[in-house]
Amino acid sequence: MKVVGVIGAGTMGIGIAQVAVQNNKQVIVIEANEEVLNKSKHNLFKTFEKLVEKEKFTSEQVAIFKEAMIFTTDYHSLKNADLVIEAIVENLEIKHSVFKKLEEIVSNECILASNTSSLSIAAISSALKNPSRFLGIHFFNPAPLMALVEVIPGVQTNSEITENTKNEILTWGKKAVLVKDTPGFIVNRVARPFYGEALRIYEEGIADFATIDWAMTHFGGFRMGPFTLMDYIGNDINYTVTETVFEAFYYDPRFKPSFTQKRHKEAGLLGRKTGKGYYDYSDGALLPKPTEDEKLGKYIFDRILAMLINEAFDALFMKVASREDVDTAMKFGVNYPKGLLAWADEIGLEKVLLQLSDLFEEYGEDRYRPNPLLKRMVYKN
Repeated sequence: MKVVGVIGAGTMGIGIAQVAVQNNKQVIVIEANEEVLNKSKHNLFKTFEKLVEKEKFTSEQVAIFKEAMIFTTDYHSLKNADLVIEAIVENLEIKHSVFKKLEEIVSNECILASNTSSLSIAAISSALKNPSRFLGIHFFNPAPLMALVEVIPGVQTNSEITENTKNEILTWGKKAVLVKDTPGFIVNRVARPFYGEALRIYEEGIADFATIDWAMTHFGGFRMGPFTLMDYIGNDINYTVTETVFEAFYYDPRFKPSFTQKRHKEAGLLGRKTGKGYYDYSDGALLPKPTEDEKLGKYIFDRILAMLINEAFDALFMKVASREDVDTAMKFGVNYPKGLLAWADEIGLEKVLLQLSDLFEEYGEDRYRPNPLLKRMVYKN
């Protein structure tokens, strides 16, 4: 693949374009809004200059990158593209319109892809005359820094195209994992309990935000606790992802959204970008101190980790991805300190199952039901 098209000059689109051009591709960025297009081009070229200052690239290399990029509003510039990745708003109707237009312009050999994180690959591809050359290529933000890419074939995607695309993404220096076309793919599905169970623990009055965050960083080695991370992502975005996954799984209680997060979203307490979320980020504000109770912290950590492991087992049980790809996705997509399935082996599957069984018996809620694969593996031993 020599010529890569990117539809959309927002943060994700420009990030993907940067990754492609740094891997010796000619890159064509398409953006309908000329003002956004020019601003994104300017910002990207400034980024290149900063990379020269940091000695990541030479001035000569950056000159080649700039020469290899075209920024335009004209879709017909993509007529010789080998791969086109769409990275626009998560709206099925708009995506359909884009891909119908693309299909009339690109060659029959061109691979078409979406960077969607929440929409079905099958649903997007339904607008195409030839859906066999369409698949999902889901980068994580910021694309130049995040190693993970989820490669998601639809039910009609040609298997050779899937394999070739995965191999191509690997040559870009990324960790490419193969994922079934299911809601949330790997990362946005498996990571839900990190937020959901933390919110549940808070709502039960077991611990406050700071203590829950402390428990996950102190005992688990996570870079951020769930409330710090939700404030960083934005409570509007995180809540919407949770709600989308919940609806897509036919309202499975494992993915039930939290009223606490919904109220924060409704109140405009979105996190760092608004200055307040679960914490106050305004000038002079002091962050609350956690209750550093070892027994309480260990209970919080064990409970959230058990729920994460259970979800990782469900992804494996339902053939969403291989064992290796599930663990790779969580390590490189959300920077977990360990792959969850490997972590389960380290702790002991019996201990994880006992924790989940105790929660299930105590609450009687389906959200705590232990996964059948986990039970089989314990009982087999």
